[in-house]
Amino acid sequence: MPESCQATSASPPGERVERGDEGRSAVRDGGTDDESVRHHDDRGDLFARLRAVPGAWAFGATPAQADELLDLVLTGVKTGTASSLWDYEATSDPQPFAGELSIVLDGRGEPRAVIETLRVDTVPFMQVSAEHAYAEGEGDRTLAHWREVHERYWRTHSENPRGFAPDMPVICETFRVIHPG
Repeated sequence: MPESCQATSASPPGERVERGDEGRSAVRDGGTDDESVRHHDDRGDLFARLRAVPGAWAFGATPAQADELLDLVLTGVKTGTASSLWDYEATSDPQPFAGELSIVLDGRGEPRAVIETLRVDTVPFMQVSAEHAYAEGEGDRTLAHWREVHERYWRTHSENPRGFAPDMPVICETFRVIHPG
């Protein structure tokens, strides 16, 4: 099944402060100066990134999809995901970026894994590669299967009024599991 990254908010144990360009939040570590809020770039140190509160979301649009896709992640089959750029624009959710950490939820909304986004490319739907389709780990892992299932998904579950179009911008992410639940 295809997926949609729908962020949910988690309540951090510390004070929330705005963080730079990404418009995301970090949690103060109890320090007394601005250095207590850690920033990172694509080469940033993992410890500093773990101190920020990652976004939490589930794959798919239903609890069953969330569990099915999470299982593929936890078994190492699924190392890629795709989302509609139009959906991010419609919801004003921040777009994914390389180095981002995310908490992946199961179908009951329970945290099950932490993943790190390794690469993000935005391409038209018809230019998504066979390699990316394979990395998503779904069905027979072919590009034909990926296109069929994702078109159906965006026609049914899109969060924007445009829904699906063959030239729609698709955000293709690759990731790795850094902490299985």
